[in-house]
Amino acid sequence: MADGGAVSAVRAAEAGTATSFWAPGSQILWRYRENAGARFHIVRPVTVVRDDADLLAVWLAPGTECVKPVLADGTAVHTEPLESRYTKPRTVQRDRWFGTGVLKLARPGLPWSVWLFWEPGWQFKNWYVNLEEPLVRWDGGVDSEDHFLDITVEPDRSWQWRDEDEFAQAQQDGLMGPELAGQVRRAGRSAVEVIRAWGPPFSDGWPDWRPDPSWTVPFLPEDWDRTPAHLSS
Repeated sequence: MADGGAVSAVRAAEAGTATSFWAPGSQILWRYRENAGARFHIVRPVTVVRDDADLLAVWLAPGTECVKPVLADGTAVHTEPLESRYTKPRTVQRDRWFGTGVLKLARPGLPWSVWLFWEPGWQFKNWYVNLEEPLVRWDGGVDSEDHFLDITVEPDRSWQWRDEDEFAQAQQDGLMGPELAGQVRRAGRSAVEVIRAWGPPFSDGWPDWRPDPSWTVPFLPEDWDRTPAHLSS
């Protein structure tokens, strides 16, 4: 996290203003806790595009240093067979976000965020609806917990469920109980209703958005795993 962006973000939150919103260009952390655990296993420094009562939009730039989960021996999680993917011991490691960047959009209180992906040359690829706990704000960013099940939305507005096998395996391995699984499935159906109606943020023209060329790539702070008192949800 660049010093200036970090300081401005922290001061805005600590000031106790009515909004406590981050200014465009502020650099914050977007973090996920591990499922059925307390530590953070996904941490991504991002730049704020917009932050107000209706929407938080952030940019994950190519080359950003992040934290990601790996198996205890360093093996990538996605290469492990599904049957043992969530039961083998894990750790975390620093890595970089390669490929094109990602624009993440989250509306306050909703149990999902919407991510936009592009091909090289800014050819829009698709939207990705990430089902998750509603984001919780703190002085240096936002925290959540991923809920395995996702939805992809193509430029032609067609959509499909993603990672249903992981969603089922997580329940089988005790990472998600029946009540939460039901909530997640209902959240997904609510997101599908928005997709079918082509409501915000899908209707808001975000595929044409581009990052400010003056923005620097945020860096990962040493205290990326700190657990501050959360300020608001």
